[in-house]
Amino acid sequence: MSGDDPNMSRPLIRQLDEAAINRIAAGEVVERPASAVKELVENALDAGARRVLIEVAHGGKSLIRVTDDGCGMGPEDLPLALARHATSKIDGSDLLNIQSFGFRGEALPSLGAVGRLKITSRTAGLAAHEIAVEGGVMDGLRPAALSRGTIVELRDLFYATPARLKFLRSDRAEMQAITDVVRRLAMAQPGVGFTLRDMTDEGRVVLRADAESGDMFDALAGRLGGLLGREFIDNALRIDATRDGLGLRGYASLPTASRGASVAQFLFVNGRPVRDKLLYGALRAGYMDVLARDRHPAAALFLDCPPERVDVNVHPAKAEVRFRDPDLVRGLIVSALRHALAGAGPQSATTMRDGMLAAFRPETGAPPRVYQMDRPSQTSLSRARDWQAPHLAEAPAPWIPTARIDDAPPPPEVMTRPLGAARAQVHENYIIAQTETGVVIVDAHAAHERLVYERLKRQMEATGVARQALLIPEIVTLGDGAARLLAHADDLATLGLMIEPFGPGTIAVRETPALLGTGAVEPLVRDILDQIVDLDRSEALRARLDAVLSRMACHGSVRTGRRMTADEMNALLREMEATPRSGQCNHGRPTFVALELSDIEKLFGRT
Repeated sequence: MSGDDPNMSRPLIRQLDEAAINRIAAGEVVERPASAVKELVENALDAGARRVLIEVAHGGKSLIRVTDDGCGMGPEDLPLALARHATSKIDGSDLLNIQSFGFRGEALPSLGAVGRLKITSRTAGLAAHEIAVEGGVMDGLRPAALSRGTIVELRDLFYATPARLKFLRSDRAEMQAITDVVRRLAMAQPGVGFTLRDMTDEGRVVLRADAESGDMFDALAGRLGGLLGREFIDNALRIDATRDGLGLRGYASLPTASRGASVAQFLFVNGRPVRDKLLYGALRAGYMDVLARDRHPAAALFLDCPPERVDVNVHPAKAEVRFRDPDLVRGLIVSALRHALAGAGPQSATTMRDGMLAAFRPETGAPPRVYQMDRPSQTSLSRARDWQAPHLAEAPAPWIPTARIDDAPPPPEVMTRPLGAARAQVHENYIIAQTETGVVIVDAHAAHERLVYERLKRQMEATGVARQALLIPEIVTLGDGAARLLAHADDLATLGLMIEPFGPGTIAVRETPALLGTGAVEPLVRDILDQIVDLDRSEALRARLDAVLSRMACHGSVRTGRRMTADEMNALLREMEATPRSGQCNHGRPTFVALELSDIEKLFGRT
């Protein structure tokens, strides 16, 4: 149809009214009840609250009430708090110097536009007042009774936009989302007490986190232990690193305490919970050669960054951030994690020990027996040994031992080492070592595989990656991706992959890493490009080289079935103690399990 057709109506440009503007904003800021809880709790934290109570009913659909003991608001502040883009957090002159959770001034008016909102508040030296707004219509200011702080009550969320209610999930699912939001905010503020109650279930406490004291790491350990379980803290490494004005602190799990999904990864920027692809990718890269592909680390990491070097004004929900120097941030996280993993020494996750003890326990569930002669005298022990000693004439012949036994007593100083002294090898693979406080069981093949792997990596770092020139250069057409790949040509060259431009949208591959053999070049190049597009950098080539070294290490390590001498076993233990990341093999499986003597005695009812 021609644009000059006189019958065609011309669309008119209209100014939207305030109610429509607020409802549009609510669609961006308040996706579900958990979004409303996040905004209200963040306001309480910005007000300096030391205790925050969150009460919800029907998954937050019918009631959300947040009570805090913060600085409160005066009667002149309450109407302004419900006006769009009115905030006490910033003055608008510098949107890159954000040092508070909230700053956009959108949450309260958005909530008042789609629900029934009431705010009661009192600040020092003034009487308490309350104000209400329903569906965007504000009531007048009224006196109220309140000792201190603020109470924000939101009822019937989305009653003014009923179509939005159809997109909400079940009460249980929405309650779970609210719990996750409160848990993340509680991690970021260990000095603040949080309580979450489900008013649908007679005020049942869903989550409680009392305020922690002590220094930063002690308070954080206490809070994470309460929210994630002591098992996380007992199997986590402390992370503390700084670089060029950035700081990274927190806890990350041992590789042998990994998870089957990434649900236990919590990342924060300047105390703000975020879900950032760059940060998650850096966390994964830090564990690149110590975890299997289908395993995920657990971590709670807090990045401190000067406000002017991170933009939190990317999205109304403020869950996404943009860094001025993403490579610096990523490098800090990766190097901090690898340094912690390398410096941890041989450690065995308590989950391995607990699983082993559980397998040993009898299934009857009966209480352990109590023995009268739990600690017999040395004389009684000697007589018992004499009486129980088998007569050689009655022993079956031939008798084949199932273990190599080391009869020589170990030197006392060796017993104090983390992995102790080798005492036996059973089933031609597992080394039994004795320590001062217990027993260590080592998978000799897995342990030696890691040792050989680390040795090969050190050799590659020292001598570089050997290259092999292609007889005929491989020409790969990548379209617009060619320029992005060529921008990383220098980095790829250090790993043995030599590329150069070959016409528009095309590259020529001249040399490849010798370790990769004569495999297909184009799939490798496309994998690298996909990763660069996704993460703005590529670990694909490094991962492939490491995979080759890992396979070489597997074939060059001690094979199951080989009987080792006592000297060989002890030499393996000493090298494990001196080698980074020796607590797990190349595939992320544990190389040893440590059992305390007290745990073993419990199995036999000797406590």
